[in-house]
Amino acid sequence: MRGGGILVFNTENTLDNRTNILYNERMTLWQQLRHSVKDSPGAGAYDAGSTDLAGEVMALAQRERREPDEVILSLLRQALKERRVAARTRKSWDSLSPREKQVAALICRGLTSRQTAAKLFISPETVKTHVRHILRKFRLNSRIDLRKHLHGWDLSAWADEALH
Repeated sequence: MRGGGILVFNTENTLDNRTNILYNERMTLWQQLRHSVKDSPGAGAYDAGSTDLAGEVMALAQRERREPDEVILSLLRQALKERRVAARTRKSWDSLSPREKQVAALICRGLTSRQTAAKLFISPETVKTHVRHILRKFRLNSRIDLRKHLHGWDLSAWADEALH
């Protein structure tokens, strides 16, 4: 142990907070997860349909024939990537003008430029300009990419506003 630290156990045979901090440098991710899940309030009760987190990680590691630490790192990387994409998407959406949001919502509903133009009482060329700006702000290449990118978003407020 670094600095000659001594492991101090309380009566329940768990590490006290000071030692736990030092010991965590030597614990594997799997050990830290098991330790933190075990000691968390309501351990194992994440939601009604879920089993305990540590058990799910262990089962996944066994199914994939990987070490638990490797699975944890993979899951963390995936989650962080998804969070970054979601944050970029939200930032791009927030950068749209109100009219661009209406156009994007209608495009995501599958309307053509002519149909969108008729709904918004603007020219098809104006719609095409808005679409170019929207795609540039999202760094996408096509309307299909936009639909895929915003799949699962509830755009009804903007689409409904455009239709009234």
